[in-house]
Amino acid sequence: MDKNQKTVLVVGGLIALALFFIEPFFGLIALVLMIAILMSLHIMGDTGNYPLVTVDLSEDAREIIVTNTGTAKAQRIHVALVPLNIEFEVASLDPDEESGFNLPSMVSEAKAVVTYENTEGQQFQRSYPLTALGAGRDLTEPLIPIFGRR
Repeated sequence: MDKNQKTVLVVGGLIALALFFIEPFFGLIALVLMIAILMSLHIMGDTGNYPLVTVDLSEDAREIIVTNTGTAKAQRIHVALVPLNIEFEVASLDPDEESGFNLPSMVSEAKAVVTYENTEGQQFQRSYPLTALGAGRDLTEPLIPIFGRR
């Protein structure tokens, strides 16, 4: 438990105890709010060191754009384009940084398989459908990976 969580726990506990002596109902409300805040801090801690590398085609379909949309630095990024038999690597990307790779010709449809690591050495692998018509991104996927969805 880090310093912020301990502070919230102690201050929230004291406030809940004081309110419980004044009115038990208010004390229980304060206790529920304190638990909700602690759960939010715990969820926020899970997403602290999570790189999320995405791959898209440029508008003219002649360049692959690799972007780190996560909260940590991504290292040793390897991208393979299937079935084009094209592979390339990017050394590292900081959060909200992007890199491009020029293709010899236009790509109408392909799949990009990306493997990368975070700063602790944990490996991740994702695949993205790439199409020149722009239908490759899943709009229902959450922006922040919570509850272990990766």
